[in-house]
Amino acid sequence: MNRTLYVVGTPIGNLEDISQRAARILGEVDLIACEDTRHTHRLLDHLGLRTPMVSYHEHNEAERTSELIAQLEAGASVALVSDAGTPLVSDPGYRLVHAAVERGIQVVPVPGPSAAVAALSASGLATDSFHFAGFPPVKSGQRRRWLETLRSDSGTVVLYEAPHRILDTLDAIAAVFGERPVVLARELTKLHEEFLRGSAAEIAAEFRSRPAIKGEMTVLIARAERPEVDESTIRESVEALERAGVSRMDAMKQVARERGISKREVYSEMEK
Repeated sequence: MNRTLYVVGTPIGNLEDISQRAARILGEVDLIACEDTRHTHRLLDHLGLRTPMVSYHEHNEAERTSELIAQLEAGASVALVSDAGTPLVSDPGYRLVHAAVERGIQVVPVPGPSAAVAALSASGLATDSFHFAGFPPVKSGQRRRWLETLRSDSGTVVLYEAPHRILDTLDAIAAVFGERPVVLARELTKLHEEFLRGSAAEIAAEFRSRPAIKGEMTVLIARAERPEVDESTIRESVEALERAGVSRMDAMKQVARERGISKREVYSEMEK
């Protein structure tokens, strides 16, 4: 384990989701770098561990990275954990992993839970391709523009949002994506786990009817509909238009326009 950085996935709610390997690694390393030592202390208590901890979060990443790298280069083993789920997935850790790789320090992933994947697996939306987008921008204009870049995505879009901003984000999703199906997963693996399904406007209306909005939020937006692919040949397309009463010349022009090719290519194909 000497001179090794372990990237350890931890539970996103239910402490029973900790893997045997993750528990063993957390007990064997020299040091655990964590977002909030108080939060990770509860996990270590659950596991009966007393491994030393050091805070590693967005406000001290720069200075703490150099300290941890120095300890790793001196032969220490370090486990990197976030408050919940897999580190670096919208959590601190990139600087440390990048620096370790640059210095030839071994980096070992210890897979574990991720709210994005957990929500996707139970969403009922397409899972063959997805785009994890992280947290939306806080400012409304930037958020709107950010969502517009995702509107044509061919995979399910997955994002995180804080409870105090979820209504603004759902309203923006409704404005950009319209009636496209949305799934909101709240408090995954916890006592009050909940999946809300419908359009963004419908889910926002449900939240507005509640006295309070609490919990960790994962939002999934159905992928853009894929346009139908015309698998007919150029000749078949032209002849189909002719049968519908379109002149050959106009039919060739229309096929060229629809396929984004030059009229000369269509003429050449028809002359074969």
